[in-house]
Amino acid sequence: MQVIENVLNLIYPRRCPICDGVLRYKESKDLVHEECKKKIKYIGDHVCEKCGKPLKLSDQSEYCADCMAIRHRFNRGFSVFNYRSISGSIYRFKYMGRREYADFYAEATVKRLGKKISRLGVDAIIPVPMYKDKQYIRGYNQAAEYASRLSKLTGIPVYGDVIVRSRQTRPMKELDLRGRRNNLKKAFNIVRNDVKFKCILIIDDIYTTGSTIDEITHEFQMAGVKNVYFLTLAIGQTT
Repeated sequence: MQVIENVLNLIYPRRCPICDGVLRYKESKDLVHEECKKKIKYIGDHVCEKCGKPLKLSDQSEYCADCMAIRHRFNRGFSVFNYRSISGSIYRFKYMGRREYADFYAEATVKRLGKKISRLGVDAIIPVPMYKDKQYIRGYNQAAEYASRLSKLTGIPVYGDVIVRSRQTRPMKELDLRGRRNNLKKAFNIVRNDVKFKCILIIDDIYTTGSTIDEITHEFQMAGVKNVYFLTLAIGQTT
């Protein structure tokens, strides 16, 4: 398989997930240009104990302002990158067919958060589902691509057919917090009752307000799941 992958990299060279430039053969093992590594900003340790948003250095609280005002359903969340440093990469990953970026994202996740994830006792990785018509047009679900690569590296099985988005929802960026929550009511349904989980890890690309994660968490909690964590590629600074 490695030989086949090497040949494919020569014929169809990978692109750097940061600048989108073609990777030289020696760089393809690292999946990113050496000079582009300096542009990446990872999430540090001074974060909200609930959602994982970076806190200001002057903030002595354990929680961000959002999590102090909202009672989230999930146990805790984790993110890998600072949103501003990776936003262009995620845009190409979602909308321009750069599915190969998921390999870099997954490897970075394991390096930064692998030990923390292993201690959670997760028995299933659940990618946030897309509405079927939207996924058909795009051709893939970016959360599922990321989840699949992460599953291979961690050994935690991924289940992409347990929960579905049952209706189309408005773009979340158009809505305020209340609008986001109303927009997602009854938008997700669990369609498999033959699989029982105790602890799951929900996967998405970006965390903003947590409305989507909360709604999915609610569905799984109603199905008997005790512990629900989430992991996203990127998250922004708390306000």
